[in-house]
Amino acid sequence: MMLAQNEWIHTNHAKYSVLIDHVNQVKDQISCSAAATLIIHNDAIVAENYAGSYEYHSRTQLVGPSTRFNVASARKSYIGFAISLALYQNKLSSLDDYISDYLDDLNLAAVEGVTLRHLLTHTHGLQSSHEKLFPPGTSWSYNNIGIDMLIRLIHKIFEAPLSKVMKRYVFEPCHFVETGWCKNREENLVWLNEEYAADEGEEANLFVSAREFAFWGYLHLNRGLINGRQIVPKEVIEQATTNQSPARLDDNWPRNGFAWWVQDKPRAISEIGNTLTNGSYQILGKTGCACLVIPEHRIVAVRMYNQVGANPPGYDYLEDIKSFGDKVLACSLS
Repeated sequence: MMLAQNEWIHTNHAKYSVLIDHVNQVKDQISCSAAATLIIHNDAIVAENYAGSYEYHSRTQLVGPSTRFNVASARKSYIGFAISLALYQNKLSSLDDYISDYLDDLNLAAVEGVTLRHLLTHTHGLQSSHEKLFPPGTSWSYNNIGIDMLIRLIHKIFEAPLSKVMKRYVFEPCHFVETGWCKNREENLVWLNEEYAADEGEEANLFVSAREFAFWGYLHLNRGLINGRQIVPKEVIEQATTNQSPARLDDNWPRNGFAWWVQDKPRAISEIGNTLTNGSYQILGKTGCACLVIPEHRIVAVRMYNQVGANPPGYDYLEDIKSFGDKVLACSLS
């Protein structure tokens, strides 16, 4: 039975202590003040840990279940969801439509041949809105140029900003109260001392609690079905979380769904652990957060940090994030 968020059973298995220790040790290594870890396995929360604190108006706030972290680039999975929904609702005709068919103020020379598929899978080849690194679909480069175009596209086809689209189709049906874009500092937000102009989904100011971030992954794991209710059409989820990278993409590059990293086989620069099974998918943010889904074993794993700045000497991010996923699987199956 697919459980609603408030019906999860909290078991707090000690067998996840190795994973939690790893998350908390990395917190200190990368100079974070706050961290959270939450694991769902077979429809139950099996591990949940909160560590550290953050400052709010010169007061120290301890991290807890209602603490909301900035998930940074993990917001791309919400953008991918909105595009998948638009395709399902026939607001977009095809994943292989050219972006220039929808946005009329682009540099046509730069975006020639760039499709929605390319934008969603980081294979568009754009270095900026007017400069091209490589022909679309032939290589892979991670940046926000394509994502910014998709955000504008969502606003145009839904006639509403991303935040309102997500509120209508996901946040309200799922009863999310700790997920949303915030432009002002609040007591339960782990703030990064940044300034934001708006809260409509155009900026990297999506704040989410560890539980609701995990429930976002759980919604995907169950393909939109929660407690017997199909909250989201399963086709929307399936499309967003399967490999959508261009067929001619060089074998060395990672594979993506709609912004999610997707495991088809271990790859050198993929950020998914080498032991994770085919079909696993993950979304990440520069603050250190991650939401990992392993469908074959019905696992969702979330880690949250408030990292700012560059990685310290001696810290290997790629090794760390792969190790996180490998430890999640090993602990779950032990």
